[in-house]
Amino acid sequence: MGSHATRDGTPPGAGVIDVLDAVRRIVRTLRLAARAAEKEVGLSGAQVFVLHALARGPVMSLNELAGRTRTHQSSVSVVVQKLVARGLVQRTPVPGDARRTALSLTAAAKRVVKDAPDAPTEVLIAALERMPARQRTRLAEGLSRLVEALGAADEPPTMFFEDDPATSRAGKRAGRKRGTSARTPARSRRSEVQGGA
Repeated sequence: MGSHATRDGTPPGAGVIDVLDAVRRIVRTLRLAARAAEKEVGLSGAQVFVLHALARGPVMSLNELAGRTRTHQSSVSVVVQKLVARGLVQRTPVPGDARRTALSLTAAAKRVVKDAPDAPTEVLIAALERMPARQRTRLAEGLSRLVEALGAADEPPTMFFEDDPATSRAGKRAGRKRGTSARTPARSRRSEVQGGA
C-alpha cells in the first residue's frame, strides 16, 4: 500500500505532526498557567480570568462581562455563579433598571486578585494580539475547519479548565482557608474534555 499524493501534490498526512506538536505545546502552556493560578490562589483559570476582568471595573450585565472576557454569556454565567457562591463577586441592582444586576468584586476578591497570576485565557489572548490580523484570520479559519472535522462545531465554547477536578478541590481548600464560602454548584452534566474557564 503506497501513499498517494493529494491534488496539490502533497502527501495525505503532510503537516499532521506539525499541527499535533503545536496543539500539544499550546495545551501545555495553558495548563501550566492554569496550575499556577490554582497553586497561587486556589481558583480555576476561568475564575481568575473573570476576577481580572472585573478588577478593571464593575459591569452592568452578564452580557457586558461576556464581551469583556470574549466569551459567551452562558459560559461566563456559570463561572460568575461559582464566584458569587464563594463570596468573591457581588450582585447589586442597577439603579433605575430592576431587570439588570451589576457585578463587582468583593473586598475578599480584591485581595485575591493582587496575588493571582495571569489566567490561561489571558496568556492566549496576549499571544493572539501579538499576531498580525491576517494571520489570526487564517488561523481562525483553519481551526474552524478542524473543529468541524472533529464533529465539535455544536459543542459549547466553555472557558478553559473551569471543570478541572483538581482545581475544584483546591478551590474548596482555598475557600476554607480564606474564610469564603466553599460551596460549589453541581458539576455540569457533560465533562469538559477541553477544559472550561
